[in-house]
Amino acid sequence: MHKLGKLAFWTLAVLFVPMAAAAETGAGSDPSWGYALGAGLAVGLAGLGCGIGQGLTAGNTTAGIARNPGAAGNMFTNFILGMVLIESIAIYGLVIGLLLQGKIS
Repeated sequence: MHKLGKLAFWTLAVLFVPMAAAAETGAGSDPSWGYALGAGLAVGLAGLGCGIGQGLTAGNTTAGIARNPGAAGNMFTNFILGMVLIESIAIYGLVIGLLLQGKIS
């Protein structure tokens, strides 16, 4: 739990320190900063989630094939289908990020 608290603290620090610096200089008065933050978070979190999902899927498929090599054909088909569906989430995040980026003037 201690590591999770540190992770949360540093994540918030990385997010809010630049905002405080921008507010100090008056550069944060542009209302489009929220779109830029949203675009970055959409792409970043989608990529993070997809990376975790793909790693778990690949690891579990490899372990399953190692336990039962005779079922490799069926597992590989399901593996490829799962990877395609996981990757579609990253593409949705990219599309949302590009749409938000288009709103910045």
